[in-house]
Amino acid sequence: MSRFRAQLLHRPLVGVTDVVRQLVAVQAQDVSAFPLAIRVRSTGLSAADVVAARERREIVRCWGPRGTLHLIAVDDLPWLYPLVAPSPAAALRRLRQLDTDPAKDAAEALKDQGPVTKAELGELLGAEGQAIVHLAALAAGRGQLVLGPERGGKATYVHAGDWLGAPLPTSLVDRDDAVRTLAARYRASHDPCVPEDLAQWSGLPLGEIRRAWGTESTVEDEPGEGVRLLPAYDEFLLGWRSRDHAVPAAYRKAIHPGGGVIRSAVLVDGRVVGTWKAGPKVELFEPVDARLDEEIADMARFR
Repeated sequence: MSRFRAQLLHRPLVGVTDVVRQLVAVQAQDVSAFPLAIRVRSTGLSAADVVAARERREIVRCWGPRGTLHLIAVDDLPWLYPLVAPSPAAALRRLRQLDTDPAKDAAEALKDQGPVTKAELGELLGAEGQAIVHLAALAAGRGQLVLGPERGGKATYVHAGDWLGAPLPTSLVDRDDAVRTLAARYRASHDPCVPEDLAQWSGLPLGEIRRAWGTESTVEDEPGEGVRLLPAYDEFLLGWRSRDHAVPAAYRKAIHPGGGVIRSAVLVDGRVVGTWKAGPKVELFEPVDARLDEEIADMARFR
């Protein structure tokens, strides 16, 4: 099975939660991008279906791999979240640098409040700017905070117990078993891959991953088939140490200009041949056939 199929870019008939579960976690730092990551991996789903899955609490937006916001299937949280939850030590260090009292408890402030915006949480805490985010991350590291549905395109924060019925788990009975599960699930959605890829993707120590990896991968990569408009920060471009499987050397700077930015990309048969912006306004590096028009039409349908 190629990366293209493992990443569901052949577009099977699956639901929103199935997509999130297959990818283990879906990059969700950009609120305009992550619904489109689900669109490009499914047939017939709409933006409203993504909203509904979140409202049903089947998937949740929370801190995940590499300390970055992701969508995670709620039934995967018990084994995955303790591995990737934000470090309270890191949040405490940043709060000290910002001269902010870490005793300001975002979880306590959120209890029974429902989802609130960053500005509203700042008012509840008597905090402002980046201090709000790091107080939220401190509560998230303790399993007490997740993100709710966006309001007016802005993130909201909510008490995990209020939203999901209980705090998120932050400890494991058997960490080795959880890392083995992660390795197996990552390989199912990313092969061909190596332990170094998972270490980059997850932020976990390479030695721990190597012990959990098992036998070496024997999967051969195959070219994909189809035209796909990948959103910014898409897993097909972000899920490995290198983007060489998809991005020709001549186009690397256009897709990854630096500063951690991964731009939206036009993918043709598994290979990047252009970029696009909202609209969509497409900038092609190479000619593309009529399948691009079909893909643009599907994005309009999804929205």
